[in-house]
Formats: sequence, C-alpha cells, structure tokens
Amino acid sequence: MIDQAILALGVFLIAFTFAPVGMGGGLIFVPLLHYVGGWSIDGALIAVSLSLTAVVSFGSGLAHRKEGHVSDAAVKSALVGAVPAALLGVAIVLSLGSDLDLIFKLLSTFMLVWSLRKTLKKLGAGSTTAVSPVSDPLTNSVQHWPLRIGAGIGGMLSSILAIGSGVIYVPVLQQYARLPTRKAIGSSLHLMMVVVPVAIITHLMFIEASDWQTLRDQAWFLLSLPLLTFLGAKLGAVFGMKYISSENILRVFCFLIAIVLVKYLLDVVPQLLALV
Repeated sequence: MIDQAILALGVFLIAFTFAPVGMGGGLIFVPLLHYVGGWSIDGALIAVSLSLTAVVSFGSGLAHRKEGHVSDAAVKSALVGAVPAALLGVAIVLSLGSDLDLIFKLLSTFMLVWSLRKTLKKLGAGSTTAVSPVSDPLTNSVQHWPLRIGAGIGGMLSSILAIGSGVIYVPVLQQYARLPTRKAIGSSLHLMMVVVPVAIITHLMFIEASDWQTLRDQAWFLLSLPLLTFLGAKLGAVFGMKYISSENILRVFCFLIAIVLVKYLLDVVPQLLALV
C-alpha cells in the first residue's frame, strides 16, 4: 500500500511538472514503475507508461489548443514520419527479447544525458521563452522532410523507451516548422495524442499472457493512475502556463532527470563490466 501511494503521488507530480513544457513524462514514469513499483521492463510496463504519457498529452494538449498554441499544419506533416516509425519501434522492442532491460537502460541513459545537456544549455542561454518570431507554418515555409525525419526519430523512441518524445518533437518543430516555443510545445503534445495511442495498441497486441495477467491483477490500481495523471496534467498546464516560468519548470526537470540518470548508471555499469 505504501508503494502504491508513492506511485500515485509520483504520477500526479510528474504529470503536473511535465505538462507545461510539452513532455509526456515517460522518462520518469518508467523508472517510477520499475524501481518503486517493482515492475520488470517489458511490454506491459511500456504500455502502462505510454498510457500515462497519453493522458498527460491529452490533458495538456487540450489546454494548449484552447489557448491557440497549436499548429495543425506542422502536426499533420510530422505525423507522416512519426506514426510509421512508432510501429517500427514496437518491432524493435519485440526483437530484443531478454536483452530489453539492458538495451532499454542504455538507450534511456543516452537520452537522459542528451536531454539534460540540452536543457542546461537552454537555461544557460536564457532562451526558453522564444526561439523564432515566426508563428505559423500556414503562412511560412515548412521543411517537410527534415520535420518528418525528426518526428520519425521521436516516434520510434516513443515506442522503444515508453516516452512522449517531447524532448525530440519540440526542438524539431522549432527548427523545421519555425514555431515559437509555446506553439512548438502545443504541437508536440498533439503529436503525442496520435503517436502514443498507436504505440500502446500495437504493444498490447503482442504482449505475453503473463503480462496480461499482471495487468489484470492490478487493474483497479492501474485504472486510478490515468485519473491522477489527467488531473495533474490539467492543473499543471493551466497553472504552469500562467504562473510558473519555463526556466523554473526546466530546473525541476533537470533535477528529476539527474536522479534517474544516476540510478540507471548504477544498474547499467555493473552489467557492462560483467560482459567484459
């Protein structure tokens, strides 16, 4: 019961924190379920984490749309690359089999380092609030193929690492669709609203019977998590966009990422040394 209470609180806080910066929270949801909940890294955990990420994207994405912070033209173009790549990501997970735990943590470690470095660079440059004066690709040139390739990388990583891939989508949308930060965040969330459900459904089609049993055994608790996630994302999006600066939100993000990174390294390094 204590572990479940910690999980529930953690899910709410993650959704609240990540929603304002256009991230689904999968980078933290997975280690929370893995280390606190004791779940193995497999198809069931990936599907559950993605379902929570989907709730964050919907809760925050709808709030961003209400404020007009979405570019439908950029989203439609990016989905051309993101959706097929998400299906490819599921196939990669299935092919890894028993090696999934180590590969997952290695890839996550690289993603965390990349994300931490990029976020710290933004904070140091003080460039979290504006990137470009251009606001809408409907009236400006969009670099469609670079946008689709970048979104495809995000879609594939979404299926493999159980993340929303906001850390990929947001800078890609800024660079190749020339969107300002807030509109890139809203468009990133709308990409997740399509890509993440596709990844969830595809993962669930291939998980083993034992994984289905795990989901059934914890059905009531698992059903409560999306509700807490939605509440956290909704409050985080509304409250965060109005009262919390992007800089402060990203500082919290860096702190959480650093904790998860250390934990993954403590797991991965001994395994790699054993292989040597």
